[in-house]
Amino acid sequence: MNIVDLVYRNARAYPDETAFVEIRPVSKARLEITWKEFNERTNRLANALIARGVKKGDKVFWLGKNSITWLEAFFGIIKTGAWINPLNFRFTDENIGYCAAAAEPSCFLFEGEYAERMDAMRPLLPTVKKFIVIGNKAQADMESTEKMMAESSPLPPGVEIKDEDECGLYFTSGTTGAPKPILLLHKNLFAPAVNEVTGLSLTRDDSLLMMPPMYHVAMGHLLGSMLIGAKTVLLTEAVTPKAILDTISSEALRVAFLLVPWALDILGALDKGELKKEDYDLTHWHILQMGAQPIPTSLIRRCKEYFPDMQCHNTYGLSESSGPGTIHNWITDESKIGAIGKPGLLWDARIVNDQDEDVPRGSVGEIAIKGMGVMKEYYKNPELTARTIVNGWLHTGDLARMDEDGYIYLVDRAKDLVISGGENVYPVEVEEVIQKHPKVRDVAVIGTPHERLGEIVTAVIDPVDGELTEKEMMAYCEENLPRYKRPRKIVFGNVPRSPTGKIEKPKLREKYNKQ
Repeated sequence: MNIVDLVYRNARAYPDETAFVEIRPVSKARLEITWKEFNERTNRLANALIARGVKKGDKVFWLGKNSITWLEAFFGIIKTGAWINPLNFRFTDENIGYCAAAAEPSCFLFEGEYAERMDAMRPLLPTVKKFIVIGNKAQADMESTEKMMAESSPLPPGVEIKDEDECGLYFTSGTTGAPKPILLLHKNLFAPAVNEVTGLSLTRDDSLLMMPPMYHVAMGHLLGSMLIGAKTVLLTEAVTPKAILDTISSEALRVAFLLVPWALDILGALDKGELKKEDYDLTHWHILQMGAQPIPTSLIRRCKEYFPDMQCHNTYGLSESSGPGTIHNWITDESKIGAIGKPGLLWDARIVNDQDEDVPRGSVGEIAIKGMGVMKEYYKNPELTARTIVNGWLHTGDLARMDEDGYIYLVDRAKDLVISGGENVYPVEVEEVIQKHPKVRDVAVIGTPHERLGEIVTAVIDPVDGELTEKEMMAYCEENLPRYKRPRKIVFGNVPRSPTGKIEKPKLREKYNKQ
């Protein structure tokens, strides 16, 4: 079975039950679609694309923001057997041009707001034969999906799709250089669905709140819900603490995946009395899932103070492993708060040194993983693929240690390591301590150049309501950190994060290395 089969299966098994709901807080709109309707609309789109020359193995670009129509485009494209190429809606024209040169797409689907921009970008998209606008608005020689689908059959397109077939090119965010195309198979995308269900012990009653951008492999959370036929609610337009709690309450949701900034915002609003728990019916909500970055232990403990019966889950994955559930921690033992956990059902993990040898328990090394979700390759880059996948083991670039019980603790990204005066400082460890300060909303630790020490530890802190002073923070660090880990420089400012919640440290290094 693959993720296309899930759509067909759910349409047969639960035809009139709700598949997806879209909540738009700003426009106060609520849209929903049943499994039967979703299957027929994606069939119509697939048949329309095939009639326009899209065939198995073609590459199709898709640019849009989270919505039911985003999902329709995604599944409509892969039902043709073509490779889906979901693009980050924050990509610049240069980024999209780079991706097009790598993938050579034959077709490009995009939301109406991008139509004028894509028309102007045609010189950067020489291989694209069809430009298709989602919805009813089209211009020049572009077609609109609603018109195409109205004239198309709702029956399955009849394309045979095998688990080993290529499914999609996922381009990394580009925050550390040019986006890298990651080639995933159909079986790769099925892996996070299985791990989501088994890791969280989900049932059909466990409806999901989905907010992370779906162009990213965080979509694995939604695929897990699809595997069991559960309802998924998409919160779009404005992700605010009030909107999140309103949606969980009104839709009686049981599972919510929150990026760290969203969780911090909710706790901050509760702390200030801007939101009150008693104003919402949160009795159904019993699983809080977090991931995409190291989760501060202080954040988990604060969540448990407000929601003592909440089951907290930490999940680890990356684009090269097809998404979440590669390693996960169902936090039932408080002594293991802070661990990313143990390998998921379809995974194995090791902590290795530069020679690909296992390091002793407790020592820091690189996470290497092996399982069904490992990408096929970095597309058209055999050298990088060979360096990254060694004897079937994917080397992640993430530094970690494993305790005697087999729990893995993420230490940092290898490229983010700060070497100050010959001492290795892992920024995540420093961020973990600083984040516990009650006046710190968010923090990022980077290395900045120093003539004598090579680098010094620099903390970029986003304080709560500007109430924190450098002197106060320095005193706190002196009390709670060993000397070599203490920030020698503290600056107050915004901590930039990607749409998936990761701290954009290259931007911070570029900004503060010049100062």
